Amino acid sequence: MRKTFVLSLLLILTLVFSGLASAAEITVWCWDPLFNIYAMEEAAKIYAEINPDVTINIVETPWDDVQTKLTTAVMAGQLNTLPDILLMQDNALMKNVTNYPGVFYDLTDSGIDFSQFADFKANHTIVDGRNFGVPFDNGAAITALRVDILEEAGYTVDDFTDITWSRFIEIGKDVLEKTGYPLLSAVSESPDHIMVCLQSAGTWMFDENDDVFIADNEVLKETVEVYVELVKSGVLVQVADWEQYIGTLNRGTAAGTINGCWIIGTIVAQPEQEGNWRITNIPRLDKAPGATNYSNQGGSSWMVLAHSPNKDVAVDFLKHTFAGSVDLYETILPSSGALATYLPAGDSDVYNEPHPFFGGQPIYADITEFAAEVPKINYGVYNYEARDAVAMAISQVLAGWDIDSALREAEETVKFLMGP
Repeated sequence: MRKTFVLSLLLILTLVFSGLASAAEITVWCWDPLFNIYAMEEAAKIYAEINPDVTINIVETPWDDVQTKLTTAVMAGQLNTLPDILLMQDNALMKNVTNYPGVFYDLTDSGIDFSQFADFKANHTIVDGRNFGVPFDNGAAITALRVDILEEAGYTVDDFTDITWSRFIEIGKDVLEKTGYPLLSAVSESPDHIMVCLQSAGTWMFDENDDVFIADNEVLKETVEVYVELVKSGVLVQVADWEQYIGTLNRGTAAGTINGCWIIGTIVAQPEQEGNWRITNIPRLDKAPGATNYSNQGGSSWMVLAHSPNKDVAVDFLKHTFAGSVDLYETILPSSGALATYLPAGDSDVYNEPHPFFGGQPIYADITEFAAEVPKINYGVYNYEARDAVAMAISQVLAGWDIDSALREAEETVKFLMGP
């Protein structure tokens, strides 16, 4: 009798602990309720049908806080304060993986098919030949233009498709003279325009050996020349900050913008402008070898923390959602504009639907095609330091410095920050 009771008790305890073992809570850090958080919430709904015992706990965490908390936890040896999954800016991924070895889970052999993502995007997740992130949002660069303003000057969006920067500036001067509108705006001396141009030619501020490549970088020199000409000609107007930049689009004081495709969310926020916008690819550099009409601006990827006791579940969650569900991308696209670099989603009917705000243009299908053509680059470990140094160089050139001197000083600054 006692033996039967003990066996029954053991069976009950086994079942209880088995149930507890199959249940898991995955904590995720990410930012932007209308974009990343919304996408994660929808992914949680999809995975709940696959594994209902898993709870996805989403904690809104601004990007700066993600980086600060990550650094603090690693330095203090308190990895248990970190989540199971976090969203990582692509241009910071290599630096974090390199600086904090063993903190992020190697996804190379996880069963996730990285060939299903745009090459340039998947490349941002690779460090020393290993994959450390699941690509998410698409930052493929676009030229977005007000066709009603272009029409005043006798142009259409087709006149801006597959063109060079010299031709863009030529048309821009004519549009400015005839309408009074600059084609572009930008935050004063921001390096964003330079970064877009650099990647369009498949180069960056570091070479293949991760050495600083600024002073003798002829492509970088050309991009600075283009930016200076845009500003001096009036084709691009500089503003003080991001809020003023957004204002040039929403108030219609600029005829367009060149930025990552995520800027579409800002453009469509003005319903009175519906039908007046179109998109096309970006201008290419005139002299740079390998110059293309495609680039990228911004973007992020999902990373799993190696310390997580639920890392296998976290990987399975990402595998069945952001790395395996066209339904997810179809769901989040209309509401958030969260465009995928997951290539199978580009064949979806949702991606090919005409967009009324853009005059019926199937912009998401077009952007997916752009993304497939973006050249791959290596951001390097000191990407942010190099960006800041180049931003200072732009300011110096506009103040009268010659480009060679400004870029030499920028390179020396980055080398000093990198140390011996």
